[in-house]
Amino acid sequence: MKKALVISGGGSKGAFAGGVAEYLMKTRGNDYDLFLGTSTGSLMISHLALDMVDELKELYTSVNQSSIFSNNPFRVKRVHGVKVISIRHRSTFWNFLNGRKTFGESKNLRKLIKKNVTLEMYNNIRKSNKDVVVTVSNLTANQVEYKSIRACEYEDFCDWIWGSCNYVPFMSLLEKNHCQYADGGFGCLVPIHEAIKRGAKEIDAIILETEITQINRMPAKNPFSLMLDVFDFMLEHVEKHNVTIGKLSAKHQDVKLNLYYTPTVLTKNSLVFDKKEMKIWWKAGFDHAKFKNDTLMSDFRPELIENKEVEKGLMESNLDENI
Repeated sequence: MKKALVISGGGSKGAFAGGVAEYLMKTRGNDYDLFLGTSTGSLMISHLALDMVDELKELYTSVNQSSIFSNNPFRVKRVHGVKVISIRHRSTFWNFLNGRKTFGESKNLRKLIKKNVTLEMYNNIRKSNKDVVVTVSNLTANQVEYKSIRACEYEDFCDWIWGSCNYVPFMSLLEKNHCQYADGGFGCLVPIHEAIKRGAKEIDAIILETEITQINRMPAKNPFSLMLDVFDFMLEHVEKHNVTIGKLSAKHQDVKLNLYYTPTVLTKNSLVFDKKEMKIWWKAGFDHAKFKNDTLMSDFRPELIENKEVEKGLMESNLDENI
């Protein structure tokens, strides 16, 4: 029976997905045949296909803004202990002067991908019986495309990962094969249906949003913050649509589907990469996956109920204190 791990987009929140994957693969011993990712999920799945969980954790808890952006459009500062994010107007103006199509540039991310998803890793995955699939949005053809590592040369595969992560217009636009590509999440944030189409009969899907909307956004103060709000609104509804379609497909195809949502709102801007926060989110992901599985087990072992309630309280208090 083919098993799949699906990881949604979510920028820096990918650290939470890493914690969930660590629990599922290292503690539960889950073995997957198929790995599908969108945006930040596409960055993770090559490591996970090779059981390189520790290396992935090191990567996701050490990156910062300069690791991603060659021209960072965001200014992050703290006002009275609260993180405030605004636009670096000089950086965006510089991009316009140079004829660029986006407000920021993420060329450093492309270098990071090449450094961490190595040719050796690419070859080892191709030699295995596993498949790794990256989601990209083809803006020129107006369609979602899924790029399997088995159908790509190494440099092309690195390009597709980069393209899948590029949240335009704040990050670079991938121009390849006479087409323009952007973040896969614009078309498919959670590729559950694609996993089913590729033969998966059991799927663990990590969704980097809360299951129920928990916040109301503050009114936008400028065109850039309004644009971010619009994109967040759009992606939230794309995610819900993807999950709904995935659930219906799973039911129709008799596929076992396990969903792992974030229990709380991790951040309001997932394009800000803070090493300290991402370490907290990784642990929170691990604890949440453990709690979810212990909850399922408690249906058969009532003695776990007390422990799971204590664990839930500790986890949520830890998130509230640090985020």
